[in-house]
Amino acid sequence: MVERSQSIPIISNGYFTRTLTFGLVKLWSWLTPPLVAVATLLLALALFDIPMRDEYQNLAVIAFIVAFFIFREVESARPRDASGYKINIGNLLFSWALIVGILLLIGYATKSSHTYSRAALFTWFAITPLPLLMSQLALNRLNIALVQSTGNARKVVVAGVTELSQRLVNQFVQDPNLAMEFTGYFEDRSPERIGPLEHGRVLGKISGLPDYVSNNNIDVIYITLPIRNLDRTKQLLKQLHDTTASIYYVPDVFVFDLIQARTYNINGIPAVALCETPFVGVSGLLKNISDFVLASIAVILTAPLMLAIALAVKFTSRGPVIFKQHRYGLDGHQICVYKFRTMFVCENSDDDISQATRDDPRITPFGVFLRRYSLDELPQFFNVLQGRMSVVGPRPHAVAHNEMYRKLIEGYMIRHKVLPGITGLAQVSGMRGGTSKVEQMEKRIEFDLDYLRHWSLQLDIQIIFKTIMTVLNSKNAY
Repeated sequence: MVERSQSIPIISNGYFTRTLTFGLVKLWSWLTPPLVAVATLLLALALFDIPMRDEYQNLAVIAFIVAFFIFREVESARPRDASGYKINIGNLLFSWALIVGILLLIGYATKSSHTYSRAALFTWFAITPLPLLMSQLALNRLNIALVQSTGNARKVVVAGVTELSQRLVNQFVQDPNLAMEFTGYFEDRSPERIGPLEHGRVLGKISGLPDYVSNNNIDVIYITLPIRNLDRTKQLLKQLHDTTASIYYVPDVFVFDLIQARTYNINGIPAVALCETPFVGVSGLLKNISDFVLASIAVILTAPLMLAIALAVKFTSRGPVIFKQHRYGLDGHQICVYKFRTMFVCENSDDDISQATRDDPRITPFGVFLRRYSLDELPQFFNVLQGRMSVVGPRPHAVAHNEMYRKLIEGYMIRHKVLPGITGLAQVSGMRGGTSKVEQMEKRIEFDLDYLRHWSLQLDIQIIFKTIMTVLNSKNAY
């Protein structure tokens, strides 16, 4: 019999089976939504006795590809609890609505929409959400059943009791999909200095970790010692060289103010991003697509309203219909933002920092109405179509305000790592309207940075719905 302390790796068949099984389930979770979309398309065509002609085959392929990428992004962003993934119906409906919008735009752009049966397409759009929901529920149950049936979760120990290590252990305990069986901690400090532990217990000193691993068939070791203890970490790694357990070092980067932290491999050199935009890769593609779809729909639906507002602005006061102002956009580059003019004069100087106030004499009577319901900002949907803004993101501030507040508020310019938005988390969290005080602006920046940290498609759609309610009820806009 080969001992665990020897340098010959021992990996059970159960480990391979579990890894392969969960890998296949993960892949199936990505493939199920697009397959459901194609299946419901075939069902809709069958209901109307429509043959699967070339144009419908092309539609099925495009729908599969679009649904695959969008639902894969949703899969990675969904929150988890102890029973597996939570099903968020609103997120699922938004994802399907986004897919429908993309398909309609493709049909409009290629001038091929007239070749399809409208009745069949609308039936397809209407019947698909229910099968999608049922398939997600089935996948959840499958995930939980697999975890419970395999019974060969990897045994884990953690070196070091820190806030980070306890957060890590919480993930092992709360998420059965990880298939990790937490055994305990190893720590040199006394129980009094450590304090109470939410899960597990201290098994011994760190010096006793190698022997414990060898004698108890431990599969994984997580080293969470503080970065300042690198010498201790190196010493521990040397002591663990005579084991086949997998070893992970978890650096405590949470001592920094993280914005979308992620790891990279640059030609073999590991790097950790501490401050990065959330919109890279598939996330960036989805954000751009959703912006284009939502802005296009908004422009089409509000075109008559914008025309009426333009005429009213023109005939109720002198001056141009559109007010243009320089703002800071992505990466701090200046952009030109459009709004309907609401003042008797157009103050567009980059040095002017005088914000509008309640009962401001510069605001026209019609401008009061436009500002009250944020109708003056409708032209910014054209900024979105130009790629200068996003539907949801940190609100752009005047150049003069940026130059003033960047010197007063730490981390102020980080908000410019994404496109500015027509609406944002700050605006739906009670920070709509003027921010003449530094304390008010600091609070707004906190919300902007929270948006960068926690972005998801679900968060965007929640902000959009909250914006509608905020605009109708807000008394802070003037």
